[in-house]
Amino acid sequence: MTDIKISIGEIFFENPIWVASGTFGYGTEVPELVDVNRLGAIVTKSITRQPREGNPPPRIVETDSGMINSIGLANIGVERYIKEKLPIYDNLSTKIIMNIAGTDIQEYIEILEMTESVSSVITGYEINISCPNVKKGGMEFGVDQEMTAKLTEELRKRTERLIIMKLSPNVSDITSIGKAAQDAGADAVSAINTVIGMSINASSGKSDIYTTYGGLSGPAIKPVGIAAVHKLYNKLTIPIIGMGGIVSSEDVVEYILAGSTAVQVGTANYRNPGIGEDIIDTFSQFIDQSNWKSSTDMIGKVQTYNK
Repeated sequence: MTDIKISIGEIFFENPIWVASGTFGYGTEVPELVDVNRLGAIVTKSITRQPREGNPPPRIVETDSGMINSIGLANIGVERYIKEKLPIYDNLSTKIIMNIAGTDIQEYIEILEMTESVSSVITGYEINISCPNVKKGGMEFGVDQEMTAKLTEELRKRTERLIIMKLSPNVSDITSIGKAAQDAGADAVSAINTVIGMSINASSGKSDIYTTYGGLSGPAIKPVGIAAVHKLYNKLTIPIIGMGGIVSSEDVVEYILAGSTAVQVGTANYRNPGIGEDIIDTFSQFIDQSNWKSSTDMIGKVQTYNK
């Protein structure tokens, strides 16, 4: 039988195929369309202390091999999330990773403490320190080693659940941010968040996005994501969850060979909410037909010309 189980810390996941934050809602909206229990994990959309409506439209535009979004972390806020969404997870067998976003350290702490104060089946937290679509917070942590370390340290004190720091590609050295998170107690890092992008309507001369800049995702950023994962793998000892442009099992293989323990499927969910299941099936077939004994056997085994 194909072995595609993976582990992060002491937590085991049935497979390395997760769905990414911001592309699968709260994980409660698609049971009629998708067997979510087959997924390795669901990463929720970013939850903030107070509800957010997000940025004004237009805030999504398709681009060549991708899309730019400037949603701005629209969500119901942590109080409603705890009351309305957490109980639903009791009926799911897949792992739930709650994504948290804040404008300062205190907001991150409050969200985590409020969630920790109630009983839930949440497996861990992905900490969004890399969103380019909000005016204040988030991204400020993801570009500063000391702030990344301080935030990670404060959150580590307050939970025994997994802490996964989500890294930005919009930095000069992603490995230094990853190392700061690792040294401060993170269980894993996820990379990459979206790349800052801009789209202009050539006919009207206007920006296609209200906020001018947004986050580019989709196949266009896959090479950037794979390179970031490989750099992190060569510097860190904690697991890496890779993401950016994954639409097939071949993409998953590339990310794992580069150094990912698990991956997150993002933008592709908009086109096909069931793509995660499809990738699980074809990835399992790939392992069966290959010389690899398991998914974890492949991690970081890319053959480069300089080695």
